[in-house]
Amino acid sequence: MSSKEQREQFALYKKDVDRRGKSFYPFAMFHDTVMSVVVVGVIVGLTCIWYFTSGEEAGDSGLIGPRYADEADAGTISFVPRPDWYFFFLFYLLRIFKWPESVILGTVGIPTIALILLVLVPFLDRRREKRLLRRPVAVVASLLVIASMGILTYKGATAKEFLASEVLAEVPGWVEENNLPPEAEPGARLFAEAGCLNCHVYVGSGAQNLGAPELTAEGSKGRGIQFQVEHLKDPPALVPGSLMPSFAALGDEQLNDLAVFLEASKGPGGG
Repeated sequence: MSSKEQREQFALYKKDVDRRGKSFYPFAMFHDTVMSVVVVGVIVGLTCIWYFTSGEEAGDSGLIGPRYADEADAGTISFVPRPDWYFFFLFYLLRIFKWPESVILGTVGIPTIALILLVLVPFLDRRREKRLLRRPVAVVASLLVIASMGILTYKGATAKEFLASEVLAEVPGWVEENNLPPEAEPGARLFAEAGCLNCHVYVGSGAQNLGAPELTAEGSKGRGIQFQVEHLKDPPALVPGSLMPSFAALGDEQLNDLAVFLEASKGPGGG
């Protein structure tokens, strides 16, 4: 569209506004302001109802719900964090674009490109045509976005997590396949309960995320018990750039159990 056509379209728009419409300022802006005040008022009102009709005890529920549920356990090692439903699409993108090669593309690149294209739409498409059949590119693009967001949200919502109760059932198989000694079994159970398989793979179980190595044959590297304990306490200190969190809160006894298990894991038939 040439600059002359743009000026003609803008003049026609102004005539339509003067004849049968209302300008954005102050009419639409006033309506938006009123609606924003109403929404904030509803949120504040519901918050007050929730707070003043519920008690401080977990079982004392008010009109909307209890003020507190079960107390949070900061030392838990079995909790599997999951995002709110509207972030499931990004949650699943992290499973597709894994660290370290392409995680930036999945977490920053694709969402940023999508937002930039969305911002540019009013500047790139300035036609007055509104009929969907005459706007195939816009319709197809919208359907693709809706479909991709829906599929990613569904996949993120149904993504399988490795629960401790399920993984513990696999420990006997680990012991048999890797020929683990009896003193390594407590560490194997702790490995299953601590959520290690959310990043590591062991004898085919788990998911390799954030560049975490497979640990099936970790003991064949000959690093020693002391190295394993120190690494579990402070991973970046021994492996610069490591994204693995510290497990120092487990205590020396449990850390030693994990270290014994890792050093005993020498691959199928090892031990």
